[in-house]
Amino acid sequence: MENNRLNLNLTELGKALPNWSIESIFSEDTVPNVADFKGKPLLVLFFSLGCPGCLGRAIPYANRIVYENEAQINVVGIHTNFEGIDIPKAKFERAKDEFYMRFPFYKDKNYDTTFLNYGAGGTPHWLLVDKNGKLIYSIFGSDPNNALLRLDLKMKELFEM
Repeated sequence: MENNRLNLNLTELGKALPNWSIESIFSEDTVPNVADFKGKPLLVLFFSLGCPGCLGRAIPYANRIVYENEAQINVVGIHTNFEGIDIPKAKFERAKDEFYMRFPFYKDKNYDTTFLNYGAGGTPHWLLVDKNGKLIYSIFGSDPNNALLRLDLKMKELFEM
């Protein structure tokens, strides 16, 4: 899967989340594997710096989840880019500061490899993985009364297990 951009939707609810194809943005960041997060639930956010819903709602929501639930869940962001435009490191640094991003984030390999392989529907797209590494929920959007509310309910169920 490492270089395969055509193997769409490798994910299946109730099955282990396959490893992603992501790259470090900041040289000091080590790129984790999906398996590195076993033992604690994981929330994955696919986002784009060109996406208003990502900047206005999804990133603040992910920050809130980290702030309120850091002991119970890991949060990882994957920047994806449908247009195939290289984003300079300085723009990521500005975004990290401007949006006070409390979670680690990485670039999708070839701009959108993991996004495509995981069957994401657009940005923002969320994946919720249980402590055993199994995908339990996948949803597109950042509407507070739809996607984010549903994520809150799914995480509450997960934390109560």
